[in-house]
Amino acid sequence: MNLGSTESCAVVTDDKRQAIGEALYAVASEITDDAVLLRYPPGDQHGEEPPEPVAAAIAGADVVLAPTTKSLSHTEARTAANEAGARVATLPGITDGVFLMGLDADYESIAAECERVLEQVADADEIRVTTDLGTDITFEPGAREWQLDTGIVHQPGEMSNLPAGEVFVSPEDANGTYVVDGTMMPHGKLEGERLEFEVDDGYVTRISDEEIRTQVEDAAEEVGEAAYNLAELGIGTNLAVEDLVGSVLLDEKAAGTVHIALGDDHGIGGDTHAPIHLDGIITEPTVYADGEVVDLPKSSSVAP
Repeated sequence: MNLGSTESCAVVTDDKRQAIGEALYAVASEITDDAVLLRYPPGDQHGEEPPEPVAAAIAGADVVLAPTTKSLSHTEARTAANEAGARVATLPGITDGVFLMGLDADYESIAAECERVLEQVADADEIRVTTDLGTDITFEPGAREWQLDTGIVHQPGEMSNLPAGEVFVSPEDANGTYVVDGTMMPHGKLEGERLEFEVDDGYVTRISDEEIRTQVEDAAEEVGEAAYNLAELGIGTNLAVEDLVGSVLLDEKAAGTVHIALGDDHGIGGDTHAPIHLDGIITEPTVYADGEVVDLPKSSSVAP
């Protein structure tokens, strides 16, 4: 984050992540006298807005760290903080284990892998993802730009989702089927189970899993079809993540995996607002950019 001694830092946490929040606050306080710790009750869904006092505090900070149970990444509050010039790192669902395993990384190597993948996909009109388990889906990024999450957050308005390591886009259109075999909430790491999603004209039209389907239906009661929006295609670039552990936050960064999300995308280059953002991790994919196979990052074999 490159926090300076004359800068302000806001650490935002909740009742379930208090210990991690306090640890970050303690270190921030060693660097600057202008640090604050804010705590509030955990939200019900990823992407749910925090209380107004929290939103106001992060909009006025130079650096924001958000170890929370539910993600602040896809919120108006986070977007407003970045627009005001804050450097923001969200750590949704962070646990002690993920904190210790995922954050002690070689960020220069993550950045290099991100750039290498970006070079292969940035100008493609169509991205196709397939797997032996039945995934066959195409994405059209259109005018939307690919983005990098390198974990290096030094410039005003930048954001990272820590642990870092992905190249991602919010596509304008998508069609096909994707089969999640890695990690997806509320299940965590899947043990032999497969979750199937059918996508038509950029919207998910069938969800095989009842629990996930219910979450999306609940969100749809508030925002309609926006809850079914195909929100994101991401490619993991963190070579240090060698095994899936059941944390979406960490597992979606595993080198050589793909994650696909539905719901909100307004904070990552799209135009859909929804109180939900659900990522599903897919292992052992083949990715094509305009028909050419993408050379994906490779760590140790990552399997579900």
